Amino acid sequence: MSEELLSVNNLKKYFSTGAGTVHAVDDISFSINKKETLGLVGESGCGKSTTGRTVIRLIEPTAGEIIYNNKNIADLNKRELRQTRREMQIIFQDPYSSLDPRKSIGDTIGKPLQIHKFGTKKEIEDKVDELMEKVGLSPDIYNKYPHELDGGRRQRVGIARALSLNPNFIVCDEPVSALDVSIQAQILNLLEELQHDMDLTFLFIAHDLSVIKHISTRIAVMYLGKIVEIAPKNALFKNPVHPYTKALLSAVPIPKLNRRHDRIILEGAVPSPINPPSGCSFHPRCKEMMPICKEIDPAETMVGEDHRVNCHLVSEK
Repeated sequence: MSEELLSVNNLKKYFSTGAGTVHAVDDISFSINKKETLGLVGESGCGKSTTGRTVIRLIEPTAGEIIYNNKNIADLNKRELRQTRREMQIIFQDPYSSLDPRKSIGDTIGKPLQIHKFGTKKEIEDKVDELMEKVGLSPDIYNKYPHELDGGRRQRVGIARALSLNPNFIVCDEPVSALDVSIQAQILNLLEELQHDMDLTFLFIAHDLSVIKHISTRIAVMYLGKIVEIAPKNALFKNPVHPYTKALLSAVPIPKLNRRHDRIILEGAVPSPINPPSGCSFHPRCKEMMPICKEIDPAETMVGEDHRVNCHLVSEK
């Protein structure tokens, strides 16, 4: 039986603005087992990146528990959080803006080692050389700067930096969305190799279901700050239950001749997270909406082994 590494319970993250309170992450719960990859997917603006950053406390949570290795990191003080940060890292979406243009590649990768007092200057340089080789970077670029590299190599630098402190858990915040398709495949294969070699656990955030299907063990579908369905990868693709999940999957291209599937077109725009709908957040765009959907937020229902969905259509059946 797999051992649980991370458990998120009733997590909320609200932002106060002049126009009102943004419900970016609105009472979500999920868990991730050691050495697995949980894919988090949804439309832009649904709260995926905020979830990832809140889980490792780059952003402070408004409410909820974040249990990592049996301790609630939402309650840690700065000193305790600093120690835990060695085990929890992030790979950012844009490999250019996430790197300091004034620092060389060697300095960028070695900075976490300096902050956490890894060792002498020579020991840090040797560790950086080892990390660069591990992610497929030539030693020739040690003294180069981010603007001298292409997107794929810049993202490899970001991956090497995330690995520098030997973490157990990494948030991958859309790490391939800014890259060409051929480079995307290389980075995904690299992440899978590193996960196998270093026993890593990933929260992999993306809006591309093809990418999510390739790398994930389980998938959580997010809409307007809430998780509406979570299931093992194969179960989700073979038997999607929530109307929003069905609509997302219907948009995935099928690379086979003479094979089509019905495309589900969602009408209307995503509601504002400042003023989310009452009841089920998806009901204004759902063709199967019932009166109860407008009034009551659906409870979580088990529809299969480790397959959970929040939808009144399921609970009514």
